[in-house]
Amino acid sequence: MSESGANLMGQIVEGWLRERPDLDMSALAIVGRLSFVAETVIGPAGRRAVERHGVGKGDFDVLATLRRTGAPYTLSPSALSAALMMSRAGMTKRLDRLEKAGLVERTLDADDRRSFRITLTDDGRRVADAALTELAATLTSLIAGLTDEELDGLDRGLNALLRAGEPTAHTPDA
Repeated sequence: MSESGANLMGQIVEGWLRERPDLDMSALAIVGRLSFVAETVIGPAGRRAVERHGVGKGDFDVLATLRRTGAPYTLSPSALSAALMMSRAGMTKRLDRLEKAGLVERTLDADDRRSFRITLTDDGRRVADAALTELAATLTSLIAGLTDEELDGLDRGLNALLRAGEPTAHTPDA
């Protein structure tokens, strides 16, 4: 986080502590910093890394999902929609764009001719691999200043936060 970002979050928390001393603002401080880092540091750096390879983040997500499935790098549109937690209409728009760019191809499903299969082309695989290589290097550089202990603590804490946010985490035992 930039010094100005750290100062901004400090000022926000300080203001709330002054105005609402009855509330515990520790969660606001932590989650606010996490959100600020994600929105102003990690997100833009990741977008720049993949955009240098001619694709936006959403299109990269499709290419990366196909790439990590392994050969033959093929999924149905509904499986892609589910994997990326997006609507089928939104997925159709992305697939149209990627197909036009020659990065994916649609073929009829041999087992169900009413369905399509989406396959990563050789060019799509090259773009996915190049963008992923740059993205990994970019993200590695962002965390390079953290110690192993800080990285371990951050990883454990974020995993715990993800588990706490899962729908079943707040459901009483049956």
